[in-house]
Amino acid sequence: MRVLILGGSTESSELSRLLADNSRFDTTLSLAGRTLKPRAQPVRTRTGGFGGADGLAAWLVQESIEAVIDATHPYADQISFNAVTACGRLRLPLATILRPAWQPQPGDNWLTVASAEAAADAPGSQPRRVFLSLGRLELGAFASAPQHHYVARSIEPPDVALPPDISLILDRGPFDEQAETALLTREKIDMIVSKNSGGAATYPKITATRKLGIPVVMIARPLKVHGHAVEHAADAVKWLEQQLAHRATPGSARGV
Repeated sequence: MRVLILGGSTESSELSRLLADNSRFDTTLSLAGRTLKPRAQPVRTRTGGFGGADGLAAWLVQESIEAVIDATHPYADQISFNAVTACGRLRLPLATILRPAWQPQPGDNWLTVASAEAAADAPGSQPRRVFLSLGRLELGAFASAPQHHYVARSIEPPDVALPPDISLILDRGPFDEQAETALLTREKIDMIVSKNSGGAATYPKITATRKLGIPVVMIARPLKVHGHAVEHAADAVKWLEQQLAHRATPGSARGV
């Protein structure tokens, strides 16, 4: 079975590893290209967009793809919309790995906002020391609030206009609570801005803020349309095995 994984998440990397040595599946991993130097993957990998839902549908037909798994980041809502549209049009089975969002726990102090622009307004007019745990593309929103000192962590150097008082940390998770606590303490951080990415890789920053009593500005997830919902990479493999075992006649609609 020819399978397309729409990737860019921890789950897509795990799924690629699980399928790499499985001769029943001929797997291609697609990355959007936002990370300039992504980690090497053990399956065939393509990089770059498809050109919307129409381009994705054309590529799926060209490559004779028989099943699609959307394992994109929780904030990658556009590609998920394109996947649902293209797979629905072609009547291809589609599963989506939906990583559960973090939920506030006792001791957390969260302010939930809708966007990076709203998060830039949240610290207020008085200068603060703000830790930005965001993708490099969102950092430009904080140039509108130059009164704060920012510490920003990103996998790669940002290529957007930045606020004038900012320190960059180039690093890739996972991170542990002890290191996150030390970082926030050393930099005298009194507020952090984060996406609600879910998962374990970056959650230690949240437990560190709880321990230190630091408020969190949490950027809410966008609405992500999806196919057949699964929670883990292993569940996606089981779903693929079901598609293989119960492959329907051409033209049937399954899993969308």
